[in-house]
Amino acid sequence: MSELKLLALDVEDLQVVSAHLQDAVGRVGDIVFDGPARRLVMVLNRFDWDGAEGERKKRGFERRQCGLRFDKVKSVRSMGLDRSKPGEVVSLLAIGFEEREAPSGMVTLFFSGGPQMAIDVECIEAELRDLGAAWKTDSKPEHPDGG
Repeated sequence: MSELKLLALDVEDLQVVSAHLQDAVGRVGDIVFDGPARRLVMVLNRFDWDGAEGERKKRGFERRQCGLRFDKVKSVRSMGLDRSKPGEVVSLLAIGFEEREAPSGMVTLFFSGGPQMAIDVECIEAELRDLGAAWKTDSKPEHPDGG
């Protein structure tokens, strides 16, 4: 698996980032909002969905540590995430965007089990970047609907 580096500047780009991060896992303590810098960063272990299909599937499943960064952040709110438990593991299901006054809006991170994080942004400006080598995993994430 080659290292991934994606920049999201609009809704379509953000959907691509969301697809690559489906079922990424991380710890609550690895989500950091730097108010003065207007930046939210998080470290996640993403599942290689591209490699889980076709010829690459024969080599087995892989995960890779990555960083996700949002810039031009006005504020961040979380619902259902216990910041007093930094070691708690969360699983990211999807990233959504609701436009307010263009180009501003609300980016929402949806986590398994119901927790959410709402990121009020001046505009969409996000980066997903792999941080290191991939490692093998025995399991492929599955969802009740078969996805």
